[in-house]
Amino acid sequence: MIYKEFNGKMLSSLGFGTMRLPTVDNDISKIDEEKVFEIFDYAISKGINYFDTAWGYHNGMSEITVGRALKRHPRESFYLASKFPGYDVSNFGKTEEIFEKQLEKCQVEYFDFYLIHNVCEKNIEQYLDRGYGTVDYLLEQKKNGRIKHLGFSTHADYNNFLRFMDAYGEHMEFCQIQLNYIDYEFQEANKKIDYLNSKNIPVWVMEPLRGGKLANVNEYFLDEIKKIRPNVTPCSLAFRFIQAIPGVAVTLSGMSSLEQVTDNINTFETSEPLNTSEFQSIIELARKMTSSIPCTSCRYCTEYCPQALDIPKLISLYNEFVFTGGGFIAPMYISTLDESKRPSACQGCRSCEAVCPQNIKISEVMSDFNTKLSK
Repeated sequence: MIYKEFNGKMLSSLGFGTMRLPTVDNDISKIDEEKVFEIFDYAISKGINYFDTAWGYHNGMSEITVGRALKRHPRESFYLASKFPGYDVSNFGKTEEIFEKQLEKCQVEYFDFYLIHNVCEKNIEQYLDRGYGTVDYLLEQKKNGRIKHLGFSTHADYNNFLRFMDAYGEHMEFCQIQLNYIDYEFQEANKKIDYLNSKNIPVWVMEPLRGGKLANVNEYFLDEIKKIRPNVTPCSLAFRFIQAIPGVAVTLSGMSSLEQVTDNINTFETSEPLNTSEFQSIIELARKMTSSIPCTSCRYCTEYCPQALDIPKLISLYNEFVFTGGGFIAPMYISTLDESKRPSACQGCRSCEAVCPQNIKISEVMSDFNTKLSK
């Protein structure tokens, strides 16, 4: 197992994410504890020492199961992370209540790592509102030793990421971002990484396989992947991509079977990052995978839109939504927009299409996007 040093601690480079634990009868709330105990025992025996859970995972059952599984091991043999659930804005003002309950559910007296969860467009204003006392309370718990290290996770665009960092960056010891070869450009992860590296803030990675999508690519993209590095699985290649990025300390993988754990551990026994040529090839492949609508963001269209829609941004979200097959990022972002700036506001006048050098049928894209979102 590869380890990365962090403040005197040696963290397993592969962390165990617990959002996709094995379940009974495909019921997300019914976790198969016997299987969890088995795979946790194996993971720990092979060197994994970082476990990540959260208030909302498995409808609130992840923290309980993780607590029971880890209770069977010496406290000093693992590092446990959980998060304040700011993805639900109704939780603001309940920080103390939730934190105390999390300690109880996880059966620990302190969290080794604690995150301000999912800073994004939907909740940035609440996080920045000091009246809720969210960050101040967590800093107090850190002072009291009940949080050893405080950080945050984010799906925000770059501008809102910077707003959060301007407000609280001095207190953040690490940052967890969605990073894989798709989101390197898609979610502006590259910009966030550059910024975090400039501030010497270590990067934690979530969704390195994009919810499993990068482990199960179609035949065309599988052939393209083999051209980049022959005899390597899509899953392993995605991890080798992460290994090539400076500043990454922990890569979290949501593993739900012993087979997945074994496979991932085998990959993380060695560091074999993509070289410069391989890295560029996988980025170019990612662009192909996510360019169902080939917008180049020239912005000619925006000058002619009577609704002043940010058409390039909406098309980018459309591409993300199509590639993901739904997901939450596009709907979450669009829910923060004024009604007059959403895809549904398109009048179908086609003024934008008259100047689009890519000949994109923008009005049809907006209509289709609106239909997909409504479903």
